[in-house]
Amino acid sequence: MAEQVLRSRRSCLATPGSNPRFLTKAKGLDADQVFLDLEDSVAPIAKPDARKNIVAALNEGGWGTKLRVVRVNDWTTEWTYADVIEVVGGAGANLDCIMLPKVQTAEQVVALDLLLTQLEKVHGYEPGRIGIEAQIENALGLTNVNAIATASPRVETIIFGPADFMASINMKSLVVGEQPPGYDVGDAYHYILMQILMAARAHGKQAIDGPYLQIKDVDGFRRVAGRSAALGFDGKWVLHPDQIAAANEVYSPRQDDYDHAENILDAYDHYTSAAGGGRGAVMLGDEMIDEASRKMALVISAKGRAAGLTRTDVWVPPTD
Repeated sequence: MAEQVLRSRRSCLATPGSNPRFLTKAKGLDADQVFLDLEDSVAPIAKPDARKNIVAALNEGGWGTKLRVVRVNDWTTEWTYADVIEVVGGAGANLDCIMLPKVQTAEQVVALDLLLTQLEKVHGYEPGRIGIEAQIENALGLTNVNAIATASPRVETIIFGPADFMASINMKSLVVGEQPPGYDVGDAYHYILMQILMAARAHGKQAIDGPYLQIKDVDGFRRVAGRSAALGFDGKWVLHPDQIAAANEVYSPRQDDYDHAENILDAYDHYTSAAGGGRGAVMLGDEMIDEASRKMALVISAKGRAAGLTRTDVWVPPTD
């Protein structure tokens, strides 16, 4: 099994596989990840042609450093097997992950893992190279989220699918991402988001928030994205180019926070060394830092580096 490398997924752009023009346009946008969709955004009669469009778009290249993902149909449909066979068989060398929607049990992830392994062997790809993104979209999937996260080493992300989830629990709302009428205190999605986040963090996966469907309301997108970003989510789906810059900003550390995190790491390395006196708790300006501070700083540092930030303030060890 290939070693898993988790990359930046601040913005995950949804692109219907049935629209070649959108597939071409997506290549030039500044999203961290593009997922080419065969599921909800593609009508049943258009799915066979959408597979061909996606294979062609992946093989044509031009994606730069973007993560290239294909969302197949879920295992309860008649299309999933053909989706995986055709896409991986036709463009597996140019594919990073398969996104599996409406995951309800660990066994569904295992089934996809086994099929991917067979295809990788047949087509000469490195076994385990193609990752899996698991989308949680109903109550049963959330109940089994920890088992889903550990069902395969291929699993890289756990994704919240709000629209289907809202329907599955009979939530009193038709506006995806906004609070349901009558829920006037707190966040109706907090429990769901935290369950997904805890499963992801417990098992070394990334946590991705679902879409905000009011695509012209960028301020609303920022507000909703800010909730999951504050909790620690790694990114969010974007449905329109106008949402990409907002997602990249919201899920990146602020420059001051990134600089401070890097300075904490440098200072802690210095002070815990022999040259720095071998101390475990020291002052950095007006702030005491210790091993717990280092762990917190590592999180911000890693997100900043993945986002391409560079330092504007560098800590220098004292000379006396």
